[in-house]
Amino acid sequence: MGSVEDWQNSYHGKLRTALPDATLMLIAGRGILRDEQGRVLLIKRADNGNWAFPVGGMEIGESLPQCAIRETHEETGLLAAKATLISLITGPEYTHTDVFGNTYQHISASYLLEGVTGLLNPDPSEATEAGWFGQDSMPEPLSRVVPLILDHLAIFEKTGRPVVE
Repeated sequence: MGSVEDWQNSYHGKLRTALPDATLMLIAGRGILRDEQGRVLLIKRADNGNWAFPVGGMEIGESLPQCAIRETHEETGLLAAKATLISLITGPEYTHTDVFGNTYQHISASYLLEGVTGLLNPDPSEATEAGWFGQDSMPEPLSRVVPLILDHLAIFEKTGRPVVE
């Protein structure tokens, strides 16, 4: 996303300005990338310091797969050619108040991204670090959704069907 001005001009920024104290729905796309060793790419978020998958809000005029690809590119410098849905989470238990005091119920789709090109170059306004991690070597502090999405990925790979909850 980049600057504060970019966020303020985004769909969610405009909605938040209009409804400053409301719990808003945040529709988001998350990108899951794996390297040759099966490790996943995580970023250390600039806003809260948690390690997480690249994720962000969908904009008017784009699809959720496009959102996951765009957000991953913006946050990491890596561009995917293909996005396959592995998980959709929608419940009220995914309501979260961010570091700015804004409350959102997250509706997020996670996509396994493939055909990746580019160089890993995190945008410092989005991510202070990025790295590849195996399930037995996850960094801390870890976003609470990372283990859930890894479980969903394992289920998807066994069944060929996305997990919806």
